[in-house]
Amino acid sequence: MNKKALGYLIAGLIFVAFAFIYYSPFKEKAKKVEYIHNTGQTQGTYYSATYLQPQGIDLQPKIEKLLHEFDMSLSTYIPNSIVSRINRNDSTVKTDRYFETMFYAAQDAAKHTNGAIDITVGPLVKAWGFAFGNKDHSKLPKVSDYLPYVGYQKVRIVNHKLIKDDPRILIDPNSIAQGYSSDIVAKLLEDNKCKNYMIEIGGEIVCKGLSPGGEKWRIGIDKAIDDSTSTNNELQTIVSLTDCAITTAGDYRKFYIEGGKKYSHIINPHTGYPVNNNLLSVTIIAPTGIMADAYDTPFMVLGVDSCLKVCKSFPNMECYLIYADKNGKHRVVYSEGFKKYLAK
Repeated sequence: MNKKALGYLIAGLIFVAFAFIYYSPFKEKAKKVEYIHNTGQTQGTYYSATYLQPQGIDLQPKIEKLLHEFDMSLSTYIPNSIVSRINRNDSTVKTDRYFETMFYAAQDAAKHTNGAIDITVGPLVKAWGFAFGNKDHSKLPKVSDYLPYVGYQKVRIVNHKLIKDDPRILIDPNSIAQGYSSDIVAKLLEDNKCKNYMIEIGGEIVCKGLSPGGEKWRIGIDKAIDDSTSTNNELQTIVSLTDCAITTAGDYRKFYIEGGKKYSHIINPHTGYPVNNNLLSVTIIAPTGIMADAYDTPFMVLGVDSCLKVCKSFPNMECYLIYADKNGKHRVVYSEGFKKYLAK
């Protein structure tokens, strides 16, 4: 056999060998990595995490551990959390990174909304029978008794200690904590190499990449229909988005009726009374959950025109508002940039 023929024979054998290895029935097929879906409880509500982890690792134990750490800082439902101890005036408690990040984000939003968000609104929230364990709706509070203990300028952090101008001040981080907690879970997923995910905590969402269907994440905005049982799931519209956060505040879920009048859980820090304007729901899209959540509640206080103006001042924020016209009919208005998110 000449050298040329031998060369062809060797090349052919090598090709057959590689073909056998590649197509061999004994070769284990590559496993398709599926999206993982976790659910659980946190901050007196529920969370949901859908994500694609490249190695198929279920991250729920890490998520649960992280959310427990967060709760031990900011949950008013846990007696020994940092915020609960601060509200009891425990002189030994120090603020941590979760508390301080929440605090400064809320204070910054307060300055941009003329105090429409105020984390010292706790005494009023409690007096009106929302959170802090108080569910007594039998009598209306005397608001003037509580307003002296409300004002975001009356608290500050010095050397990891929250300083109050009055010990009767109560900190309520609930208007911002859920959006913030969605951010920290998102960071955990990214630290574990997840590039496609959606986190939802109490309705506040952070998402990135693509959904299991290979598209942007499709998220519904509820109709602003009074339903304290949260069983009505009629949608106003659907948005399609990625690499951002979306949060909603409204007066149609958490409220009670007393003496034929509706009282919402959203309190106006200036008047001391539940919000009473024609704005029914505010949805915000922003780069982070903490930013979106810091503004949806104060926008409910500000009303349609003012919140559109504030929203326009932030180039990376968009808002979608549901309001009632003078005849009580529901209407919609949104910022100019929100249109691109509306699902086709």
